Amino acid sequence: MRIDPSDLATFLAIARHRSFRAAATELGVSASALSHALRNIEERLDLRLINRTTRSVALTEAGERLFSRISPAFRDIDDALEDLNNFRGKPAGTLRFNAARQSTQLVLLPIVTRFLKSFPDVNVEIVINDALIDTVAAGFDAGVRFGETIAADMIAVPIGPRHRFAVVGSPGYFKAHKPPITPHDLKGMPCIRYRFTSGVIYRWEFERGGIEVDIDVEGPLTLNDQDLMVDAALDGAGLAFVFEAQVDELIAKRKLVRVLADWCPAYPGFFLYYSSRRQLPAALRAFVDFARGGGRRPIDNASAAV
Repeated sequence: MRIDPSDLATFLAIARHRSFRAAATELGVSASALSHALRNIEERLDLRLINRTTRSVALTEAGERLFSRISPAFRDIDDALEDLNNFRGKPAGTLRFNAARQSTQLVLLPIVTRFLKSFPDVNVEIVINDALIDTVAAGFDAGVRFGETIAADMIAVPIGPRHRFAVVGSPGYFKAHKPPITPHDLKGMPCIRYRFTSGVIYRWEFERGGIEVDIDVEGPLTLNDQDLMVDAALDGAGLAFVFEAQVDELIAKRKLVRVLADWCPAYPGFFLYYSSRRQLPAALRAFVDFARGGGRRPIDNASAAV
């Protein structure tokens, strides 16, 4: 029985993505070729590694064991290859980020687009996922989340400005409902609720003068996308609790009316986080420095002296 490193790389790609189509895109082959390659690997091992149906891809117990054992070794190989970037004089390679939709729109994507102009030898892939995942096990270089949701063993770097939430409703909504003065006034008012990917309904969080209040709002509409919540608020479906940056222009144009602004303090904002247990790839190191500089390429001593 002979299993080549390329065979293991094939298995790892499928195991990470839990999708033949996504793994095939990463490896630059067709999904059918990938399925055939996996079948050959399983026949040589005389073990089924992955259960697949038309709707799902899942690791068997043997597949989970193999995935957990060889993933660290392949990360070490990736780190060793990344070391070679230091000899090129400029970062190169591919960075994979995992982030929620709102953090991508508000912070990550604007920084990435400017970064790519300064570092043309780097490619970036952003995968939108609102669920909290193990970025290392899933094959990502880094992720973007609020600081309070980041595991303690990760290195977290603040990026972008501080953020506030805003409670907003349409002018028509307030013709039928009295504006709330305190968060407790929200009880009984039609609100647009947000459901996390985990299934949990978000309780609206407020704070003023050191007093913290969280409200389990009620309403006829529940969504899992804040952009859709804004659209629903514009249509008068209820009050929405969204990022201030999403609705600033709509408030200025009087398409939405803001309430409870004095109960919505600024938060530290988003953090770029990555594993503290692996050597930082050259491209990621460049991105971290770029993001810390506010999305501007740092000026080195040689450039500054010119």
